Amino acid sequence: MIPFDNTEKLHIEDTIKWIDSGEEIFRIEKPAIPPKHLVCYTVFVDPILKKILLLEHKKSLLLLPNGGHVDKGELPFNTALREIREEMDEEGMFLFDSKLPLFITQVETVGLTTSHTDVDLWYVFKRDSTVPINDNTVEFKREFGNYYWLTFPEVLAMDIKKSDPNIHRFLNKLELRLI
Repeated sequence: MIPFDNTEKLHIEDTIKWIDSGEEIFRIEKPAIPPKHLVCYTVFVDPILKKILLLEHKKSLLLLPNGGHVDKGELPFNTALREIREEMDEEGMFLFDSKLPLFITQVETVGLTTSHTDVDLWYVFKRDSTVPINDNTVEFKREFGNYYWLTFPEVLAMDIKKSDPNIHRFLNKLELRLI
């Protein structure tokens, strides 16, 4: 994986060191044991209209892509596919051929749960933004409020405090990949 910038390079290096340390990398107890664990974002992107799906996340109080924690022993790309099935009630189609994430970040969580560090693996999925999301599933209603298909410029103009602090960097890397 080629890092987008020095911040991602540092996050990748720290993540590899963390995995190699033998520490527990999977969340084994909600909300924050261990206090650093693997998470997958499953980012729906409409590459034609250059839009991204963001959801009102009830626990973080932020606009985020959907996703979730990697279960013990689960491969992260399988987590991404599982989270789409569970939360969005659909099958995901990777935008790029690789089962590798496009982006890796580390972030201190905010919101209604105990603060901890998420090591986020950002997977990108192709989706038509003109087709409505199934927001009537039990999982969707439990996790999210409204959802929004936003253009890349709209997200880049958005106050970073309303989303993941790495979302602008992610979109900049995604745009380079889409060229």
